[in-house]
Amino acid sequence: MFGRDVIHGHRTVFPIPLGLAATWDEDLVCRTARLAATESSADGVAWTFAPMLDISEEPRWGRVAESLGEAPVLAGRLGAAMVRGFQGDDLGEGDSRGAGSISACAKHFVGYGLVAGGRDYETVQVGENTLRNLHLRPFRDAVEAGCATVMAAFTDVDGVPMHAHRHLLREVLKGEWGFDGAVVADWDGVGQLVNQGVATDLRDAAAQAITAGVDIDMVSGAYAAHLVELVESGGVPLDLVDDAARRVIRLKIRQGLFERPYVGTPVSEPVLGPEARALAREAAAASFVLLSNNGTLPLGPNPGRVLLTGPFVNEGEALFGTWTLDGHGEDVASPASAIRDRLQDNAMVEDGRFSDRTLHLVRQADVTVALVGEYPSRSGEANSITDIGLPAGQLEVLRSIASLGKPLVVVVFAGRPLDLGEVLDLADAVLIAWHPGVEAGPALIETLFGDRAPGGRLPMTFPRSVGHLPSSTAARPTGRPIAAADDPVTGRYLDALVVPRFPFGWGLTYTTFSYGPIRVSSNEMPVNGGPIEVSVDVTNSGTRPGREVVQLYLRDLVADVTRPLLELADWVSLELDPGATGTATFTITPAQLSYYDRTMTLRIDPGEAVVTVGPDASSGASALITVTE
Repeated sequence: MFGRDVIHGHRTVFPIPLGLAATWDEDLVCRTARLAATESSADGVAWTFAPMLDISEEPRWGRVAESLGEAPVLAGRLGAAMVRGFQGDDLGEGDSRGAGSISACAKHFVGYGLVAGGRDYETVQVGENTLRNLHLRPFRDAVEAGCATVMAAFTDVDGVPMHAHRHLLREVLKGEWGFDGAVVADWDGVGQLVNQGVATDLRDAAAQAITAGVDIDMVSGAYAAHLVELVESGGVPLDLVDDAARRVIRLKIRQGLFERPYVGTPVSEPVLGPEARALAREAAAASFVLLSNNGTLPLGPNPGRVLLTGPFVNEGEALFGTWTLDGHGEDVASPASAIRDRLQDNAMVEDGRFSDRTLHLVRQADVTVALVGEYPSRSGEANSITDIGLPAGQLEVLRSIASLGKPLVVVVFAGRPLDLGEVLDLADAVLIAWHPGVEAGPALIETLFGDRAPGGRLPMTFPRSVGHLPSSTAARPTGRPIAAADDPVTGRYLDALVVPRFPFGWGLTYTTFSYGPIRVSSNEMPVNGGPIEVSVDVTNSGTRPGREVVQLYLRDLVADVTRPLLELADWVSLELDPGATGTATFTITPAQLSYYDRTMTLRIDPGEAVVTVGPDASSGASALITVTE
């Protein structure tokens, strides 16, 4: 069974997963995974190591680029959509060669996003209650969606490496959840038990891993070298090996590999078709998040002379982002080619990095669009950083451009949330474009000129500085809470506000929306009774069509353990014409207020809860409901 890292596309490269998460669009994410499965299975791939479901509050950690955001509900639903896209309705479906579906792999089970200091492969300090109430939830969603495999994390959890963690792998994942798929080690994860100081040698590591529930040993060779002898000597019960073998065989049967051992027929140098490019462009444009705008965007049909400058103007593979093994740089439609197609002689393009000519060209232009940010090598696995600002030199150039007083639009390509405080002061508009994939240029230019309206929303909190990390909506109440209004005077920092630069869920567009009062079908919801409905009317109060992502948050006021101050529970997308009003309706069930208590028992408590509906995690209207016996 041939596995490959098909993380956000195969030959057709889509936005990085964090960018896909910014779309808040399950159907779109599912369709991108479906095309990736079709392309990769035609090349003989039967198994991908995606989706990554690690919840992280740490943008210093490079692997947030591969994640689906900081909120369990968002990551869980989008991860399940990705599983459905990769696997289809039936893993064995496809053409006569088996092409069409591939096995998904939910990774990294579990807690990898909590690595200390955002340093890859570091240790993790976390208790089981936090794991159950936060980090395990998207994995449970993936398992319930039928995910074929799960990958163990490199890290330890409270001193026990995951590749030796019998409780979480065998008792929780396989036992409590009933997962009947296969658990695969991460790269040399079994062998690394020796480095982690819990195994004396590779033989000991093999015994611990198979006992814990790791069914497939990736590359360490521990199982091949030692399992037979371990069983014969009585060091490992045969039924553990039988269970692992049964899971692998069952997976191959589900994929039809015994009937079609080698799926697909590799296609030599396929050309990306119009349907693939259309989907890639749709996904890229949907991922863009407009952070700020003083009215400069959209540029409109007659913007005058537009200068496109910066290190990403003519880039190809740099716009793919991390973990793209099969994309071809020559397939990329660059921003330079897209703006030349758009404006002809009015397009001013400064090739490559900022140069001595930059300010001269800025003076000649009516608008400058500066493309800044991170190259893919600055994010992804083993690419952690201590400074989440722009790479060296870029901010200095933006200061020089802004000093000329001409309109300045800044587009940020990145694999993580960045500290953009001064950029926001310098620019008339700031758009974060992540690493958008093969259709980066056309998607960007169409968005800047208003053919498409930005509709993305932040899947992670954007902090004010690295000193504010970790930062997310998962914050729990403290013994001495500080109201936001008191933050500048008696806040938790002497030298800065504690509130984030941009909250989770933030995103502007080219119109405005107004919210009506929140309506609740009942203020009481029985623990064992039916759900209640919460609704709010949303009006497009601007002059252009637009998409509003209406977000529902819950807070359980009193519980057996501290619960989040704000927790995303659901969202609804509304597409509204100017002046039109739509209704966002949410169904709240008692289960959405369930949690694991001090004894790791799932429970729902009678008592009060706050329901908040709004455009992001920092604003909205609230209502109080009571869960009754």
